[in-house]
This record gives sequence, C-alpha cells and structure tokens, in this order.
Amino acid sequence: MHAYDSAQVATSPFGCDVHTHTLYSRHAYSTIAECVAAAKLAGIELLGSTDHYSVMTSTTPIDCPTYARDFQYFINFNIWPRIWDGVYVLHGVEADIVDLDGHLFGWDITLREGITGAAFRNASTLKKYVWRTIDYAIASIHNSDFTHEASLAETTSMYIRALEDPKVLILGHPGRASVPFDVDEVLLAAKELGKLIEINEHSFNAKYAHRSVPTCRHIAERCAELGVMVSTGTDAHIACDIGRFDATRTLFDEIHFPEELIATRNKDTFLTVLDELGARQR
Repeated sequence: MHAYDSAQVATSPFGCDVHTHTLYSRHAYSTIAECVAAAKLAGIELLGSTDHYSVMTSTTPIDCPTYARDFQYFINFNIWPRIWDGVYVLHGVEADIVDLDGHLFGWDITLREGITGAAFRNASTLKKYVWRTIDYAIASIHNSDFTHEASLAETTSMYIRALEDPKVLILGHPGRASVPFDVDEVLLAAKELGKLIEINEHSFNAKYAHRSVPTCRHIAERCAELGVMVSTGTDAHIACDIGRFDATRTLFDEIHFPEELIATRNKDTFLTVLDELGARQR
C-alpha cells in the first residue's frame, strides 16, 4: 500500500478524473464530499463520480416492487453543486454490460412505482429511470461469465453495441475484463461514434498487472496509431487514490502517446467531448 499524506499530495498529471467511486458502490469507502476534497487537493479540475450501476449495489430481489429505492442515489443527483469547492463535478455511472447484445444493467428491469411507493402512470425500466439524471455512463464488464463461449465477432459486436448507447461515453477498462475482442474494430467504432476508450489506472494494480498490462499497452498503442481519443480514470474506491495516475502517465510517456488524444487532459477538453456527444444524439 502507498503512504498517504494530505500535505504531500502531488498534482495530478491530468486535469480530470472521470472514473471514481463513493460509499454508494458498497465496496468503496469515501463520501462524495471527501472525493471532491481529494480532487481539489490533487489539482483535479473536473471530477466524474461514477458509482457502480449493477447488481453490486443492491441486495433487494430484482422482482421486488420497491427495487427502485436502492438506486435513488442516482435519481437525486441534481442536488449536488455543479461546481463544488472549485471542482467541476459530473454525475456518472459505471454500468455493467450484461449480455452479448451489449445491453446495460437495468434495461429489462421493469419499475411500476417510484422511491416513495407512488405508482407510475406508465411502467418504466430501471435504466430509463436512472438515465434521465446522468451526464454520462462508463460501460464495463465485471462478470464475464456470459462471454466464455462467445466468438471474437460476438464480443466485438457486444462492445460496439454498448458504445452505441446515447449516454455511454467511455468503454471502461477493456484491458482488464479478460474478454478477447477485435481491438481495431472496436477502437474505430468508438472513433466514429465520438466515444472514448479508457486507460484505467487500477488495471495496473499488482492484482491484475500480469494479465492486464500487456493488453492495456496494446490498446493504448493502437489508439495512438488510429487517432482514437482516450479517457483516464483512477477507478478510485477511496478518496486518497483520486488523481493518482503514476502508471498511466508512465505508459503514455513510454509510448509517446499524443496529448491531443487524451480527452481528460483538462476540463475544457473533456466537456467539449461530452458536449459534442450530446449534439450528435440530438
């Protein structure tokens, strides 16, 4: 474990950290206020809070009428200050890809009542309910069981279909998911759609490094060669990790990754990418 001294925190090499988690993710340990404070300390201009939107955040049976109540954290995002203690804060989710069709968690979960118990006039899905309030989604795989007998064509199509979702801006840690896919085909689709490929700091953790680092490096190299924009995220599950990009910065330096392809290099660049995505979908 690294030492953490708030008086000696180094300034982040990137102006944004757009993949972070709060207590809501259940296996994370900091409040949103603590994450904002840590971002400010690290010199982060823009913080994206992207808690898990998946089975990981609920113990309620999916067919329970009150299932929506476990996700009200996302539904009340609008009370957060957009600029909080000098840090620009975005409302995001990290949504699980759940099948080979590229569907995201909640797409097939029907809701008939809201968080107060009041019945909806028209039934909604959990995904539609949450999607109304978020700025962007990261699409990731955490449980890859459904891909184990899939062909390369199927997993490649899965990732592209997930990227086609209007709210999905970032393909999350594809180098760590242990799901083979046609890298060039997915990267070129992301480029055409105006989406970002994540180079995830947590993927360089010793727990994953033996299998994920070579894949992450290859993906980064191909993004550079194909002109595909990337995002950087710490995937911090505790506030003191926010803004720490040592491994990502080292990789980028080693392969001479073009700075102009790093969407998270500063706040204005990331917001421009996000705004352009919104314009494409209108």
